[in-house]
Amino acid sequence: MEITEIRVTLRDEDRLKGFANVTFDHAFVVRGMKIIQGADAYFVAMPSRKRPDGTYQDIAHPINRDMRRELEKRILEAYEEEVKAQTEAHGS
Repeated sequence: MEITEIRVTLRDEDRLKGFANVTFDHAFVVRGMKIIQGADAYFVAMPSRKRPDGTYQDIAHPINRDMRRELEKRILEAYEEEVKAQTEAHGS
């Protein structure tokens, strides 16, 4: 399975820095991954829904560490590229 597209939409909130939509094999998209600023680094939170008891359950997520690492790496690279593009576009 190959990541064929990543689209990042920036946000300027306290911890939420953006959303990512990731397309696999030009055929399947997962929307709503969140780019979060943690205490020490950025990380990617999978799309989730709130359960009746108030906890959250991931709707879609990697099932092994290698895929999670690769997905997070690629999303954060796309995030950095989008931040750079926005900065250049606004002349800051």
